[in-house]
Amino acid sequence: MRARKTLIAAAACAFAFVPAASATAGSGPAPAPEKQRSAAGEKSTAPSAAGNPRSAKARAAGVCPDAYQIGTTAYVDRGGAHIASVKQFYSPQCDENYGYLWVWDSFRNTTGDYDVSTGIYSYSRDEYVGKRSWTNSNGQEYWSNPADTADECTAAVGAVRKPGDPLPNQAATGKRC
Repeated sequence: MRARKTLIAAAACAFAFVPAASATAGSGPAPAPEKQRSAAGEKSTAPSAAGNPRSAKARAAGVCPDAYQIGTTAYVDRGGAHIASVKQFYSPQCDENYGYLWVWDSFRNTTGDYDVSTGIYSYSRDEYVGKRSWTNSNGQEYWSNPADTADECTAAVGAVRKPGDPLPNQAATGKRC
């Protein structure tokens, strides 16, 4: 047990030295179609921290398989440590956005069941679209329902609440128009 805690602490320290991206949400062109497919794991259906729109949970949520990440990644923090990643995905084929939340192993390995939610925040509507919530879950990969917000300014939002915490820890990606 002590070796595992040491290993988790070492991994957390290593992430502190990884430089953060400096691009802002909405900057730059969309990836070329071949890069979109390779980033999504073209044939793979395995869930991943990067987000795989072909995974079983993505398919169950109605995510179109051509979806790819837009904007930057946000991090849900608890006690000064990252516990989950939040990303926004867009599908040109379906013209929809999706929220994606990936719970990190370092949190999952030290916590029992927890509550999770993810969705798309629409700035023009001032509301969450496609939001989904799970209580007493211990999964890792969470997709929102499709959000018909492709022509709106949006951000993906995600929250994780550990049992005993009165409020969830949450994060939102940068505004994307």
